[in-house]
Amino acid sequence: MKYHEIARDPRFHTYLEELNRVDPNALSTREARLAFWINAYNAFAIKGILDGYSPRTKFGQWRYFISRKYRVGGETLNLNNLEKKILIPEYREPRIHFAIVCASQSCPKLRSEAFTAEHLETQLNENARQFINDPTKNRFDREHRVAYLSKIFDWFTEDFVAHSGSLTAYVTQFVDDPLLAQDLRTSIYTVEFLDYDWTLNGIPPSDS
Repeated sequence: MKYHEIARDPRFHTYLEELNRVDPNALSTREARLAFWINAYNAFAIKGILDGYSPRTKFGQWRYFISRKYRVGGETLNLNNLEKKILIPEYREPRIHFAIVCASQSCPKLRSEAFTAEHLETQLNENARQFINDPTKNRFDREHRVAYLSKIFDWFTEDFVAHSGSLTAYVTQFVDDPLLAQDLRTSIYTVEFLDYDWTLNGIPPSDS
């Protein structure tokens, strides 16, 4: 993540200011509202790092996700509330977990463009496919039938199982390798979860 460049970009700071002037409930479609909240989450996640917060430690995670507050449409919220009280329960879309970022090495990568209502379905699919096929995030041992999945699948198992019936069934639909996808569909895989690397995914300006 190029935090230095973002910090110098006036458009980023203008966008943050505008978020407090927008009523997301006034947006006409579900897709527009979901894109709005994903973009807002990612902007706040970056802002937290620029303000000197960091999720690298347990205490840091509390400060970063809970104690740091932001403003949207005149309301105050934190990253934890935005994710677990708005994004997950209101939209029930597991691909959200591959669209929002947490400034860490093990989190999904930030897109180079904003999410939009018009392209949301394609963008969510692209993010899910990129994340699931990234060997630093998920690995599959076909010889021993073990799926080593991101800790994200552990934390939000209910979301993925509710959608597809099992974790392996969910990831299979996004696996690029057709032979692996077939194997996952026809064989029983044991699921193990990888450790989550909370190391920052870039150097914030204060560390330069």
